[in-house]
Amino acid sequence: MINQSRGDPFLNIQNNQRQTALHLAVIMEQPQVVERLLKAGCDPRLVDDSGNTALHIACKSGSLSSFGVLTQVCPTYLPSILTTPNYSGLNCLHLACIHSFLSLVESLLSLGADIDAQEQCNGRTALHLAVDLQNLELVRLLVAKGADVNSLTYGGYSPYHLTYGRQNTEIQLQLYVLTSQDLRDLPESESEDSDWEVQSEDDQMYDDIRVVGHK
Repeated sequence: MINQSRGDPFLNIQNNQRQTALHLAVIMEQPQVVERLLKAGCDPRLVDDSGNTALHIACKSGSLSSFGVLTQVCPTYLPSILTTPNYSGLNCLHLACIHSFLSLVESLLSLGADIDAQEQCNGRTALHLAVDLQNLELVRLLVAKGADVNSLTYGGYSPYHLTYGRQNTEIQLQLYVLTSQDLRDLPESESEDSDWEVQSEDDQMYDDIRVVGHK
């Protein structure tokens, strides 16, 4: 049926959750179907009702095989997809970081993802998210890849600021050494409300994400 529909707008029909066949193939872990759909003309830029492209879903679920197909078969669309935030303000790199898929983080960076891109809720970068998650391995990876340790959230908080009151002293010590001296003290303002939540309307399809930062 896919071959018979090559180039047909039918391939991009969306269901009531605005998912295309491509979204569903990624969700069902069917990389061969993903490849056939793409080669038949399915548009990888289309988003579901949460603003996720098929690549966003692959990064969120950790689907390495579907990720590989999506990034290799349609490289023309890749730059725009990598910079596209979903309706929660998260791009593909943010999702891979939140779910601690380090191999996908490395792959995204090698493909040109902006390591210092800010999520649109509070302005956190991937490094801020890694600190929030207290993921030392991810922090080390991002720092090694050139993440800006002095990047500030919309409230003026550096990644180091988010280590205050947190348990992982290794993360705090590593960032203390790298952070500019004038960014080591907390800003003289009300504490940033760094509790934020990313929720999908489809609880069966996507888990709620809750990342708790410095309060």
